[in-house]
Amino acid sequence: MAYQAKGRDPIFDRTTQALIERRGKELVGLALIALATGFAMLIWSYSPDDPGLLAATEGPTRNLLGPLGAAIASPLAVVIGKGAWGIVVGLAGWGLRFVTHVGEERVLARALFVPIAIAFGAVFASTFLPGAGWSHAFGLGGLFGDTVLGALLALFPGSPALGLKLLTVVFFVATLFVGGFALGVNMRELSRAGRYVLGGTVLVYAGVLKLAGSGLRGVARGAMAGAATGVHAVRSQAAERRADRLARAEARADDAGETFAAPPPLKVRRAHLDEPPVSRGAAPEAAHMVEPAQRPGLLARVSGLARRGGEDAGAAGADPALNATRMAGDSDRISAKIANALNARSAPPAGAVAPKTEPVSAVSAAIARAAARGQGPEGVRQEPPVLRQATPPQDIDPIWEPDLEADLGPDDDPYADMPAPVRAVSPPADPEPKRVVQHDTRRVVKSTRAIREAQPALNFGDNAPAFELPPLNLLADPGAVERHHLSDEALEENARMLETVLDDYGVKGEIVSVRPGPVVTMYELEPAPGLKASRVIGLADDIARSMSALSARVSTVPGRSVIGIELPNAHREKVVLREILSARDYGDSNMRLPLALGKDIGGGPVVANLAKMPHLLIAGTTGSGKSVAINTMILSLLYRLTPEECRL
Repeated sequence: MAYQAKGRDPIFDRTTQALIERRGKELVGLALIALATGFAMLIWSYSPDDPGLLAATEGPTRNLLGPLGAAIASPLAVVIGKGAWGIVVGLAGWGLRFVTHVGEERVLARALFVPIAIAFGAVFASTFLPGAGWSHAFGLGGLFGDTVLGALLALFPGSPALGLKLLTVVFFVATLFVGGFALGVNMRELSRAGRYVLGGTVLVYAGVLKLAGSGLRGVARGAMAGAATGVHAVRSQAAERRADRLARAEARADDAGETFAAPPPLKVRRAHLDEPPVSRGAAPEAAHMVEPAQRPGLLARVSGLARRGGEDAGAAGADPALNATRMAGDSDRISAKIANALNARSAPPAGAVAPKTEPVSAVSAAIARAAARGQGPEGVRQEPPVLRQATPPQDIDPIWEPDLEADLGPDDDPYADMPAPVRAVSPPADPEPKRVVQHDTRRVVKSTRAIREAQPALNFGDNAPAFELPPLNLLADPGAVERHHLSDEALEENARMLETVLDDYGVKGEIVSVRPGPVVTMYELEPAPGLKASRVIGLADDIARSMSALSARVSTVPGRSVIGIELPNAHREKVVLREILSARDYGDSNMRLPLALGKDIGGGPVVANLAKMPHLLIAGTTGSGKSVAINTMILSLLYRLTPEECRL
């Protein structure tokens, strides 16, 4: 028998369920954004010196998230390098989508491609040259990026430089395409973003034009106001000058009504006549002493024209405007007087000529006629014009000057026997040759134990120690080792040859330093601007072949802008264990477990601390010295520690 049971109603209605779902997605988005922030902090504050899974150090942790952040950042930096920032971008991108509810439904189909985008980003980062702050031996893309990039460059048929450039472009495009796809970007969002960018560009351009137009209008208004002010000022000044000229003309016209200057005859030099004032009575006839007529100069003719213009103006009437024009010719008449005076001084004395009566001027004649009719003022004294005799030029005795050239004969030249000065030109100094060979000047300082064993002392006591460390004289003497040193000239020649080889492969640069060592010589190459280190690193085998070397190691020098190229020496120097154990770095160090590993490239001893190396890998081909290395490490511990200290 079937029973019909009524279905239970849902706890929440559809609206409440949708609201809870939206708030849950927003919480997921906020969690993803917080996780992205944490990853950004631990990646940004990563330091190779922090203790982690791949490094054991005793220093403090510098990571912002503490030991946990250092433990996570260390493998990320080693494996994918700068590609780890793709994790931050992926988490932040999907977090924003969940918060804004834009395309969050595509998370399951698109988020799976985020690791692929991170891998492409790591390979793309490996194509760039590491900076000074990158202290790792691998590139910016970590071991993964360097491995993939090296394999692709090996498969490329062309030159490594061309292949590197091509792979850079390819992985850049691939990273953008796959990264956008992994973040859920579709064509609608791309078109919308394009419209926003285009509209924003148009608005910015319109705003710039509007600001520029406002500025130009302001400048134009300012210029117009300034021009109007300038025109007003010019007009005011011109009006003031005209008023001043009219005032002076009226004043001179008033003075001319009382006293007039008698002009000279047209053909008589004015330099010999004074111009006395003429009274208002009848003009008397006066005799004039004149000189022989001479052709007047240019200034005199100009002054005569000015005087004739003044007479015409006087005949027409005492107009103030014409009087102002007449006053303008005063300077020309003064110049004519000066020129005539100079000519009169240099001219010969002239004889007297027959007196000749001429009217002084039209104005003076009119005044004389008025005085004759009895209209002039009485009691005015009439004086004839004052005559001035021309002063003849006086002869001045010449000043005696000794004729030095006449007193000296042709053979009396005191400078005849002196050679002509010759300008000495110093030859250009030869530039000092640049020294590129830099020998290691560090001296290996012996330890206290080595100095003590070099001067042994007898032990007369009865309490002999139960154990003594093995003496250093049991080992081979380093003085018997044959040393091979190349001269500086040979090293510089090798450096020039290496520059030629690099230039053949299209690598521009200069060898700035050569550091010879016991086994390997390192040449420091300063590349030209814009040259990537990966391009030079990819030529290691070609450099070894061109330099006739067994192998070549090319790598960047941490903390410097040079690239180190290490080539093996033709004669390798044997490294003796006694020489390393006698050094102060081993005998007087504070290491608990010192290991004498050998010498560095400059010949200095290399001593490591086993306590800071929890994982030590010894690898090499057959006959490369793995067993000798292990025996050396064991002897390093036996020569330093007692049996109780060596016991585990």
